[in-house]
Amino acid sequence: MIIRKLAAIDIGSNAVRLLVHNVIEHEDKLPSFKKSALIRVPVRLGEDSFTKGEISEHSLQRLIKTMKSFDLLMEIYGVEKYMATATSALREARNGNEVVAKVLQESGIGIEIIDGKKEAAIIASTDLKELIKKDRAYLYVDVGGGSTEFTIFSRGELKVSKSFKIGTVRILKGLVDDGLWDVVQDWIQTNLKGETKVEIIGSGGNINKLHKMSGRKMGQPLSYIWLNAQYHFLNSMDYEDRISELGLNQDRADVIIPAAKIFLSAAKWSGAKKIHVPKIGLADGMIKTLYYQED
Repeated sequence: MIIRKLAAIDIGSNAVRLLVHNVIEHEDKLPSFKKSALIRVPVRLGEDSFTKGEISEHSLQRLIKTMKSFDLLMEIYGVEKYMATATSALREARNGNEVVAKVLQESGIGIEIIDGKKEAAIIASTDLKELIKKDRAYLYVDVGGGSTEFTIFSRGELKVSKSFKIGTVRILKGLVDDGLWDVVQDWIQTNLKGETKVEIIGSGGNINKLHKMSGRKMGQPLSYIWLNAQYHFLNSMDYEDRISELGLNQDRADVIIPAAKIFLSAAKWSGAKKIHVPKIGLADGMIKTLYYQED
């Protein structure tokens, strides 16, 4: 048995994450993947990118410091290889490439800015075989700060995947046109036409937090009815009360509401009554991509 350590750095619009995985290689069976550490830093690059069109010097310095700390942590954990990707906040910033170059110069971390199509493909590469049943369709919804990736699985196979510029930070800043919601609704309903049994698989920090707040056990799905009630409950509270009374982090207490709205909309348009929350996402897909690309 050989244990290897791989890492994924996910530079999102709301937060930057470092995920370290143990990959256990066996002689007589497929490798197994086990999370070793997850560190999340709320840099929120999307606030700059979506409102000003570029990353500010203040945010750049925060990102550089974060990457320096991640570099040290990877050394301490004994990580042999990593992948770092940036999504909508950096790909839409006018100075995105300059930011990547500066981060590489200052921290030694090389970042790849990926487009929405590649982001959706990496997310779809996560291992969902244990969850997906062949007698129904699934709408995989990965909600980020700048975009949401939708993937449809039918009869156990990936059918279609698409990224839309509907994200939690973007919604908070009033940067999502009503017409885009209609486009997403049409895409979901067109690609699920003829499917009578649809369930949602949700990923991202917000749906993970909502699942934890529900008190449900790992593997037990959320219901549309519960999520709808929770959405209205959260929406009725002030931002400060969500922090003081519910114990939400400052950078979670605002984005959790637009995230819930995205999941509720996807459930309504697809007819899904259940939302599975396996607690996997882009970073997990990056680990799998990194491992299988080199072998």
